[in-house]
Amino acid sequence: MSLRSCLFLFALLACTIACTDEASTADVLDDSFESMERILSKDDSVKIESADLISKFSYDYYIDEHEVTVGEYSQFLGESFDSDEENLPVTDVSFYDAVFFANAKSKAMKLDTAYIYEGKTKSSDGHIVFLGNLTTDFSSNGYRLPTEAEWIYAAKKGWDPSKNAWTAENSDYKKHPVCELPKDGNGLCDMAGNVLEWTNDLLSDIRDSSVENFAGASSANALNEIVVKGGSFRNAAASIQLKNRGDVYTVTPSMHAAYVGFRLVRGIADFVHQSKNADSHEETSDAKALASASAVKKSLGTFNAILAFRDDETGNIGYISFASSRPQVTEIVDTIDAYHPVISPDGSKIAFCTRPEGISGVSKLYVRDLNAEGSNLIQLDVESAAIPRFRVVGADTQIVYVTSAANNTDEGEWKQESTWSVPFADGKFGTPKKLFDGTYNGGVLSDGSIAVSGARLLRARVNGQESIWLDGEQACNVSLSENSHQILFLDFGSETGTVFSGSSYLAHEQLLVAGSNGKLKTMIPAPQNFAFDHSEWVENVQNYAVAALTDADGAHSKIVLVNTLDSSILDLASGSELWHPNLWVDALDDNDNSELELDSAGVYLEEGDEFEFQALRAKMELFWDRADSLEVVLLGSSRVEDGLNSFRMDSSYATINMGHPGNSFSFIKYIAENYVLNHTARLKAIVISLDLDIWQTDEDYYYLNRFKNYPGVIYDSHHHFWKNGTPQGFKTAVQSAYAVQPVRKNFLAFLGHSKIEATGWGNVAEINTDSTWASVYPDLVETQFSRLEALLSLAKLKGIPIVGIIFPQSPLYRETGSFGRYGPQRSVALQMIERLEKLQKSHSNFVLMDENKMGNHDYTDDIAHGVDHLASPGAKQLTDRLDSVLKTLETFR
Repeated sequence: MSLRSCLFLFALLACTIACTDEASTADVLDDSFESMERILSKDDSVKIESADLISKFSYDYYIDEHEVTVGEYSQFLGESFDSDEENLPVTDVSFYDAVFFANAKSKAMKLDTAYIYEGKTKSSDGHIVFLGNLTTDFSSNGYRLPTEAEWIYAAKKGWDPSKNAWTAENSDYKKHPVCELPKDGNGLCDMAGNVLEWTNDLLSDIRDSSVENFAGASSANALNEIVVKGGSFRNAAASIQLKNRGDVYTVTPSMHAAYVGFRLVRGIADFVHQSKNADSHEETSDAKALASASAVKKSLGTFNAILAFRDDETGNIGYISFASSRPQVTEIVDTIDAYHPVISPDGSKIAFCTRPEGISGVSKLYVRDLNAEGSNLIQLDVESAAIPRFRVVGADTQIVYVTSAANNTDEGEWKQESTWSVPFADGKFGTPKKLFDGTYNGGVLSDGSIAVSGARLLRARVNGQESIWLDGEQACNVSLSENSHQILFLDFGSETGTVFSGSSYLAHEQLLVAGSNGKLKTMIPAPQNFAFDHSEWVENVQNYAVAALTDADGAHSKIVLVNTLDSSILDLASGSELWHPNLWVDALDDNDNSELELDSAGVYLEEGDEFEFQALRAKMELFWDRADSLEVVLLGSSRVEDGLNSFRMDSSYATINMGHPGNSFSFIKYIAENYVLNHTARLKAIVISLDLDIWQTDEDYYYLNRFKNYPGVIYDSHHHFWKNGTPQGFKTAVQSAYAVQPVRKNFLAFLGHSKIEATGWGNVAEINTDSTWASVYPDLVETQFSRLEALLSLAKLKGIPIVGIIFPQSPLYRETGSFGRYGPQRSVALQMIERLEKLQKSHSNFVLMDENKMGNHDYTDDIAHGVDHLASPGAKQLTDRLDSVLKTLETFR
């Protein structure tokens, strides 16, 4: 024992005798603290910034002044070593190797072991890759790995990677003997740089918490990730931060790498694990589209492109359609962990798996519809399938997959797994067929002549011959292009890449392209202060790739489109953590959609607009989506929206409800003559609301004028409302245009109908305007009748009947002088109804349904909602009556 340690323990003993307060847990440990430093953390706290979490300490602890060396590691495990490496930090050890060493050292020092497990599993190269039922006994006085909180607290005093660390700037890309650089304020060496260090913590997703003695997650996440700290000789100083918790690769306990080591601690306390429901995914995402449709078209020659990705913050698949005036992110919310999404050749489906590249274990493969609901989910019924890739062989669509996503370093283990293909047609899987031994997760050409693999080594199979490219140096994120037969990948500042480019670079700072012979052809630098990750070719266009960009904090904060010819980059999307991009481009797009202006097409709403317009935007999408099959269209006010149930209409004819708040008769006429009557070849009837009390509106009505000024409506009118047919891509543009998604989804789901609860007619007949308006301004009434007659004439020319409904209002209006909520006087209303009855006689295509009967109706209080709307039970009653009327019309016979 060193003199310093003896003096320290003497002082510690004296304090223990003299003080009456309870001793720190570190004080009751024995005297085996050679090469350890005491950290006075009791009653203090530390912030774990990446988790927005404060960990308080109830104890002091001891930590190794340096990383465990090759000499120490070999000594306690009884292994031989090269004397030249004695003082180098031990690396290429798994988390389980480090745990096993901690127990071995505890036993050698006659201490209690901190780790309990049942049996171990070793790989063919001697690493421990599993310890059964592993738990940590924090009450033990033995050695263990530090918690993340302990590691940060010990490292923060004097933390300065730019001045006192072995980093990419000064390390010559290799590890150095421990303590060659000065110690920090706690007497510790190499907390920053030299080698990345294991901690004891399972990665936790906890946010905004304050706990005592935090020790990571209580159970592993889907990938079984472990927290690592400190950076290494491979990392730039600017990228080594206290808050960092991971590596370029996903860090699991079986992983081992030449730049990962560890140091040990001793400390006794009651530790707290935090848990989170692993089966729930966050629905809130900060992902957003950055590129406009025009920018995408300028690069790719088309805006018929869809970007899919994993949002690692939510665990969901997100996607962006660029065939939109305002591309936006849609997330498919689910509990399935989804990695490596890939869009089918026709753009209608998306396949994904449950394990990412480099991670061993069972993976499941799924395919679902590419829509907000992710409908028609199916699973491939095999033991394990990972990293799917679509390909077309002849006329058949296939999915190529591998049986394991694990790395390919050990050839024997790698060849125990295999590559397969399975036909996929009509939403169903065919029979899987084995292609090769080995997991060629980077892709297989349709003719099978080239296959590539890239999780640690760049392996290739060319015309049946297997080889390792890049001189055996480390590579990942490999992608094989069906179009060009070129191979895209990332490396770690390889010597091969350095020689080719003429200058050194850091991990993932270059995107590399090799030919089918494995020789480098070009390299594309990442934008300043970023590195690439998750690179993939874009099929159906030449020389374009997509990749995630990692920022200085290691976050995958952007997805970009990369031109591999001129190295130009287009930002496609941003978010906290966006992984595994896949960009689908329509192979059948012949650019007939060149006339489509996505800044205008389908834009029937702008951000911040009122609910009335949010509802109408959804109805316009419903209309364009179903126009070719529509037989009945319901038009009018919110009384139509609430009071007629599209789903309850006879299923033999297709119906949508386009009623919406803020309506007027001029609005009804505008929609009917410009949209409905121009585009519904199968139309059998139009149903309209005859809202006599709101016939006071005129051409200057706010809602109609606002609607006419939307870019989409202006665009439609400039093209004569597409009387000769819409251009290619128009419906997609409408679907992709800006919408308030909850409102959109609700109306799309119920075909435009709004289901509302019954609250009754109320106790008071509200009158919200001067009911004498029709007497004061009789021209308003005449104008509305003229509009109605014009609409009837236009519809008659096309052989379309119109059913006009006077919706019921509160019976209490019988006790007032007003017809309804907005007038008119009851005497005037009677005259208007008489005129409507005459119109029914003079116009053979007009049917009047007076369901109000001047308040003498049979719509009871228990089926109403407010003074002038029907609730869902009332909608059922009225819809059934409408159905009966429609069946009497000649067009329905």
